[in-house]
Amino acid sequence: MPTLLEINGFKFFFYSNEHEPKHIHVIKGNEFAKINLEDLQVRLSSFKNKDLSFILKTVKKHKLEFERRWNEYFS
Repeated sequence: MPTLLEINGFKFFFYSNEHEPKHIHVIKGNEFAKINLEDLQVRLSSFKNKDLSFILKTVKKHKLEFERRWNEYFS
């Protein structure tokens, strides 16, 4: 389970047996989210709006790096 980023208690990662479309998972405590990298669409989330807003800003900021890491890992 490659970890991409840990910030403010949020862990951004993908699983080693992932599938398309490119996406990442985010956890903090018992909360979780799944975000598509291409369009930043939230696929699943149990986070409150404030936390989800932070997550989306963070994914947008690191999108190219996350995609690069995905491509490197799965190529």
